[in-house]
Amino acid sequence: MKYLHTMVRVKDVDQSIAFYCDALGLKENRRNDYPDGRFTLIFLAAPETPDAEIELTYNWDPEDYDEGRNFGHLAFAVDDVYASCQRLMDHGVTINRPPRDGRMAFVRSPDNISVELLQKGDAKEPAEPWVSMENTGHW
Repeated sequence: MKYLHTMVRVKDVDQSIAFYCDALGLKENRRNDYPDGRFTLIFLAAPETPDAEIELTYNWDPEDYDEGRNFGHLAFAVDDVYASCQRLMDHGVTINRPPRDGRMAFVRSPDNISVELLQKGDAKEPAEPWVSMENTGHW
């Protein structure tokens, strides 16, 4: 058995690409439009694991997607959880659960998908501003 991808429905392709690629650091592997079905599939992956993809599904006809807590979250191991959170904040992303422990943080995509960031290896030493930062919303 081989893991292929996780599918996430998105409402705005540009916002989603800005979040997943520009802010989070994923790379777009391929994109396919299906005019007869009126949808687009965009496959993204982390540079270290190009075969483990996220499939962004964009339905051309507007739909509202409620937050599905049964989905859970996407998780990524990062080289530096503090630098990753700072880069996300620099792109206007709210850090819902700051990495106060130097190990774990949570953010949300533009479509309200929870994304967990885990420090590779040992936790970093607790540091400001993260130690004092409060939770925002939920994750």
